[in-house]
Amino acid sequence: MWPDGASCAACFTFDFDAEEVWIGEDPKNAERPGVLSQGTYGAKVAVPAILDLLERQGIRATFFVPGRVAERHPEQVRRIVSEGHELAHHGYTHRSVTTLEDAEEEAEMRHGLEVLRSFSPDIFGYRSPSWELTPRTLPLVAKYGMTYSSNLMDDIRPYRHEQNGIIELPISWVLDDAPHFWFDVADWTRKIATNDEVRSIWKAEFDGIRDMRGAFVLTMHPQIIGRPGRLPLLEDMIAYVRGHPDVWVTTAHEMAAFALQASD
Repeated sequence: MWPDGASCAACFTFDFDAEEVWIGEDPKNAERPGVLSQGTYGAKVAVPAILDLLERQGIRATFFVPGRVAERHPEQVRRIVSEGHELAHHGYTHRSVTTLEDAEEEAEMRHGLEVLRSFSPDIFGYRSPSWELTPRTLPLVAKYGMTYSSNLMDDIRPYRHEQNGIIELPISWVLDDAPHFWFDVADWTRKIATNDEVRSIWKAEFDGIRDMRGAFVLTMHPQIIGRPGRLPLLEDMIAYVRGHPDVWVTTAHEMAAFALQASD
């Protein structure tokens, strides 16, 4: 299904959550600078380092950004856009839509979109905080002029939601850095994986998806993958994927646009 006879498509995506991943779920965390500093690292150190890495590798990525993060860190968002990467919707706050009333969910969708469109008029995709959806979510995505969602785990290929025409770019917890590297202070028994462990998992998943002619959508968070010891893992994965000449490396929007055209 891919252009120019490609065996599969690949997209490197980043959820730039910064401090909002803690504040959105519990506003009291706004008064905990030690906790928030983990997210500040993502904006202050990791995003610039990741953008430098993407430039070295010569690829464009997709950054899903909450509106409040864009307001808090406009310089980073401007650089993302100016260097040719895709900016996509990740809510206004980082609150799960499952906790919101109808009007609240629409307000989050609308407000976040207004903020992001002040940086780039071309906002095509939506990824919900924590990949949570309600029956309202995808109709709102369509209502506000976006064309794709990247939230569900029921396939390895893009597909079209018949009810609203939105293209779904399937994801998986396996292809997310957080389950492997996130440290939870509430449970000190949890082990942080090594780069070699995660590299083995991600490469095996890529190989399998390529064999099945699917879409490899890797989800990462700057404050997690952007640690000094993990940036080489990201660069290695990009080089590994690009080392297969039959793989189309693209942005989420371009992948979704091709899938939409193919579904007509």
